[in-house]
Amino acid sequence: MKIPDMLRRSKKRSKESKSSLANVSTAPLLDQQFQAALAKGLNYQPQQLSAGCGYSVGKQRDHNEDSLFSFTITIGSETNNVPLGLYIIADGMGGHQHGEVASTLAVRTIAGIVLRKLLPSILDPSEAMDESLQELMRMAFDETQRAVRQAAPGGGTTLTAALVLGKQVTFAHIGDSRAYLLRPDKRIEALTRDHSLVRRLEELGQITAQEASVHPQRNVLYRALGQGEMLEPDIFTAPFPQPGYILLCSDGLWGVLPEEDIYQMVSESPNLQAACQNLIAAANAAGGPDNISAVLVQLFG
Repeated sequence: MKIPDMLRRSKKRSKESKSSLANVSTAPLLDQQFQAALAKGLNYQPQQLSAGCGYSVGKQRDHNEDSLFSFTITIGSETNNVPLGLYIIADGMGGHQHGEVASTLAVRTIAGIVLRKLLPSILDPSEAMDESLQELMRMAFDETQRAVRQAAPGGGTTLTAALVLGKQVTFAHIGDSRAYLLRPDKRIEALTRDHSLVRRLEELGQITAQEASVHPQRNVLYRALGQGEMLEPDIFTAPFPQPGYILLCSDGLWGVLPEEDIYQMVSESPNLQAACQNLIAAANAAGGPDNISAVLVQLFG
């Protein structure tokens, strides 16, 4: 074959390719398409965390004493492939001035201590930490206890935190905000134990769950950040549910919505942010008697 003939055929194929490409269009995946891909069990590299959050003052309060924090970072390389996430919910108490100060300070202090200690070891593997993640969370709670007692005397706050590193989650909890696991088989499991008077009475068999839900002292806590001399947070580590979600929320959400309704709204929402907003809207529609906060997290890969 002569060279001019080769060029003519090459040009012809090029024109055919351009013609076929002219009928091709690109567009971002819809949320429904993305969730469908997840349902097929596709493997994602690197592992990635996705999070949504939302909060509201509610319908019956004139100020918001809840605070939240959501931080996610992903590093993907041959030597370092790990997602890191820190998520915190805090519900202040002690009136407008002290409750708001306590929850905001607690969230910022915990987040600052954990990230300043952990990020260098994530960004540079040679900078290894001496403490375990549980020890780190305990140290952060102790420092936060001192900070809250100094800045908001008479005030206090609940605090529930989830520190995700790879496929493990370290939870640190005090008070009656909650951490839940939501699994694809329609199971929703409360991981944290409320440090409240009515919960203790229920555990002792002195009242029923139904009586606890309407008890006049259901908001009385026996453990909270900034309260008392001794601090006894619950700190533990668990696998991240895959597939599944982690939900952190204040009692303005779980105290109003039944767990089955929470699960249904999360599973039917197109994405995590929409799920959080739908939960907040539902709690407000149910009367919104308290401040409402929610953080929802999912792990891919």
